[in-house]
Amino acid sequence: MTARHAHAPHTHQRGTLMHTIRVGVNGYGVIGKRVADAILLQPDMHLVGVADIADDWRIKAAANRLPVFASTADARQTMEDAGVAHRGTLDDLLAQCDVIVDTTPKHVAAANMERYRAAGVKTVLQGGESHATTGHSFVAQANYATAVGRDSTRVVSCNTTAIVRVLGALDAAGLLRRARGVLIRRATDPWESHLGGVMNTVVPEPTIPSHQGPDARTVLADLDVVTIAAKGAHTQTHNHYWTLQLTRDATRDEVLGALRAAPRLAFIRMSDGLVALNSTIELMRDLGRPRGDMWEVAVWEDLITVAGDEAYLVCQVYNEAIVVPETIDAIRALTGIVTDAATSIRLTDETLGMRQDFLAPAQHEAPPTPRPAAARG
Repeated sequence: MTARHAHAPHTHQRGTLMHTIRVGVNGYGVIGKRVADAILLQPDMHLVGVADIADDWRIKAAANRLPVFASTADARQTMEDAGVAHRGTLDDLLAQCDVIVDTTPKHVAAANMERYRAAGVKTVLQGGESHATTGHSFVAQANYATAVGRDSTRVVSCNTTAIVRVLGALDAAGLLRRARGVLIRRATDPWESHLGGVMNTVVPEPTIPSHQGPDARTVLADLDVVTIAAKGAHTQTHNHYWTLQLTRDATRDEVLGALRAAPRLAFIRMSDGLVALNSTIELMRDLGRPRGDMWEVAVWEDLITVAGDEAYLVCQVYNEAIVVPETIDAIRALTGIVTDAATSIRLTDETLGMRQDFLAPAQHEAPPTPRPAAARG
């Protein structure tokens, strides 16, 4: 443990003294703002602040409740010109952190890596970066242990996270021989749909397999998976259709049991009226989820079909939120504050209020409301 980590503040967690991890977030966009709020909920983490280059409503809203830093010298000036209160530069943020989570747009984080290494902070990147940037890709239920103590890791993309969660569950149960999937992706994030996007059409990705299958093998190397993907004319969530060959003839109950044994999968049913992507989105809002987020992969339970050694599944993936719990677990793994995957997953899932069945009574209390970062520590 480096001196930076050895002198971190402490907090009590269920009577146990443990280090508090000081975390910064660079990039306050779709993922960054969600990661920041999730950090505020963790009893073993302290949000030092968030950094960005924006000077508009997005960062002004953040500055009302979080410590804000400027990612670049130019951004510092534009923030000052726009009247955005800030705490300094990205270097000032890094000087106070044990871990930096980079949620900047695709390929920006790779250029930031040298800066992070020079500052001596551990780094969590997102799926827009290549596996080679960190040499490690992360999904908590699959390979948490291999990230413990590393200097950096990459939380894989939303679709890849879903693939590893679902197929990994069947693989861990010894049921999966190979998987072939069709992914219908959202065209763009809702907040920027005014900038353009797919309208009145579907756009196939130009290669088969699409990149998600090979990306899943950066986490589960032996996974036999091929994906075909297309963009649809909608802005919220992805839709997966899986044809699976099993290792043997199995029953529907066996397949369902393997999925139920895995974390971060939730079951929805058409018989409850959850018949399309928009109905699940509306359910998340009715459940009071922050920003209407769904961190789980939603699996249509009544569509699971098994015939001999073949199985068929349909899933929904909330691209704006699914990687948030993985990012929280990656922070713990890099610092080594929690070395056991199940322990970290359980803590993250409890603080976020994750469910296995959205319409069943909750098994634990609702998560606490995030406190301002300045009040933590």
